Amino acid sequence: MTKTILITGATDGIGLETAKKLASKGHTLLLHGRNSGKMQAAIKAVSAINSNAKIETYLADLSDLKETVKLADEVKSKHAAIDVLINNAGIFKTSNPITKDNLDIRFVVNTIAPYLLTINLLPILNNNSRVVNLSSAAQAPVDMAALNGNLSMNDGEAYAQSKLAIIMWSRGLVHTMNEASPMIVSINPASFLGSKMVKEAYGMAGHDLSIGADILVKASLSDDFKNASGKYFDNDNGCFADPHPDGLNRQKTNELITNMESLIKQLT
Repeated sequence: MTKTILITGATDGIGLETAKKLASKGHTLLLHGRNSGKMQAAIKAVSAINSNAKIETYLADLSDLKETVKLADEVKSKHAAIDVLINNAGIFKTSNPITKDNLDIRFVVNTIAPYLLTINLLPILNNNSRVVNLSSAAQAPVDMAALNGNLSMNDGEAYAQSKLAIIMWSRGLVHTMNEASPMIVSINPASFLGSKMVKEAYGMAGHDLSIGADILVKASLSDDFKNASGKYFDNDNGCFADPHPDGLNRQKTNELITNMESLIKQLT
């Protein structure tokens, strides 16, 4: 049975590789990017895998929370239901780490935007749907001052905190849901894969992107992840695992979600 799958950050890296693998299986793809030129190149790459691939495209800058809401609204205007949301879009290094709203772009793109997108798409997600959130082996305790834009950080610190934060809200959201809600899982796709992000951050080619894409496809489709809601999968070790201890702390998770909700209310 074919699925309708939304992938953010689908114009390069793991997102594009995942899209190609899903296209080869005949699934309907909703591809998100923020650059029209790169989107056209992505369509060409996916279509080369399957010339009959069903592809829709959505342009949005996820560093802008209003655009994130607009993205969700556009998807809902075209679909009464989707089967999988892959929150893949992420950022590590940039020449300007501060958004127009004076927030750290790593927290906005890696943590807050996927939360906001997921929340806004819940009406078209059901208990057979899945939300696959991209985390990382790099995880560090979240400083709420940094999340709120009141403390500057270097690239590595901001990235590691934002990637633990997505695990935290994933688990926290599951605790508030009922039986009609989607499965939500966090994934470390594997360390040092050959994405643009890794090349820019570490100056290295990295490992085969298929390693990460394969686990995202598995999380999206396989029965192995049917009951994975609230869990964290570490693809470096090929198994479900505990994240950083803060990822299991309910009080800190609630504080994180409260802070995100406050920012969302202010900025949307």
